[in-house]
Amino acid sequence: MSDEFDAVGTIVEGGLIAKALDDEGRLVRAEGDVAGQCLNCKAPVIGHYCGNCGQPLHVHRSIGAFWHDILHGVLHFEGKFWRTLPMLAWKPGELTRRYIQGERARFISPMALFLFSVFMMFAVFSFLGDPFSAGDAGVVDKNVSAGIVTEAEGIEDQIKAKTAQLPQASGDKKAELEQDILNLKKGRNILAPMIGEEPPYPEVKLSDGDIGDTNLSTDQLEGIEARVQDISNGNILTDESSISTGSTQADHWLKNAMKKVTANPDLLLYKLKANGYKFAWLLIPISLPFVWLTLIGRRGFHFYDHAVFTTYSISFMSLLFISSAILAAIGVSGTFWGLLLFLYPPFHMYRQLRHAYQMSRFEALVRTSFLLLFTVISLSLFFAILLALGILG
Repeated sequence: MSDEFDAVGTIVEGGLIAKALDDEGRLVRAEGDVAGQCLNCKAPVIGHYCGNCGQPLHVHRSIGAFWHDILHGVLHFEGKFWRTLPMLAWKPGELTRRYIQGERARFISPMALFLFSVFMMFAVFSFLGDPFSAGDAGVVDKNVSAGIVTEAEGIEDQIKAKTAQLPQASGDKKAELEQDILNLKKGRNILAPMIGEEPPYPEVKLSDGDIGDTNLSTDQLEGIEARVQDISNGNILTDESSISTGSTQADHWLKNAMKKVTANPDLLLYKLKANGYKFAWLLIPISLPFVWLTLIGRRGFHFYDHAVFTTYSISFMSLLFISSAILAAIGVSGTFWGLLLFLYPPFHMYRQLRHAYQMSRFEALVRTSFLLLFTVISLSLFFAILLALGILG
């Protein structure tokens, strides 16, 4: 139950923080003829709100007012949420252009929406776990294990059949049968660790019997056998593993880092998730230069405009990802949410580019193609940073 409470708490916190950011610097004009002194900045007030800082003249200290503030922050964003979200989903270019041109009071600011989407993502995935692969991964693992078991049973049947033929065989035929049985036992020993079994023929080694035309020595075959056992136990790197970057110190550091990863991959996954939420804001400065490159040659726009474009776009993609996760969790077909994740982002980018920067259809299509490429590069850089932080941490 603690995870559920954490998720709910995170949603509340996200709403309140986003509301606080969205309200920062807002001036509310006074109405009526109520007079007094602002409890926040001590300025004289005529009306219901302070003309200096925007705080209401009368503040309430009741539990009802406390819960009203929470619900107001989470669900309403003072009505802006319900005006912003439909436009963000279907008319992102118009939303971006209107915000840049000064219509700020009607819509949630890009950074407030971005923070809210990050907190929502943390809350949803804390509650749902990994809805995209939870069902499929188990099916895949089960199918793979079943396939290996079937293969192992088939090898056992072949061993029994050939062993039954030995008493009647003689000469070259008998030698051939013995070699076949030996090879089958080697294969059965290799499959055993993959299904959690001990090798059923421990007396048989890879180097036993006729090596044939292979160029591998007996020692090399025994080394391969040892590595098969290591890999089945999850030990991908050993002290003898070769990593070469041209620097002895870098090779040593990389080998130690990779051994840490292979020793505890679950810890790395946890760090990647934690750092993903913590450093999600890095996507904005990483993406900004690429958005500028996409729009190179377009005059009359500033880095601020690109920042608004980028932040609204990232916020929408986060909310789309969250929505797809919820659809996957409630059992909606993977084909539906998979196509949604694959097809809608490029369409959304096209519409946002075209209408925010008032382009022709052809120009928007060309620039969207470049933006998609730059998006892949930006995400690759972001995940590389997360991976480095996870390994170093």
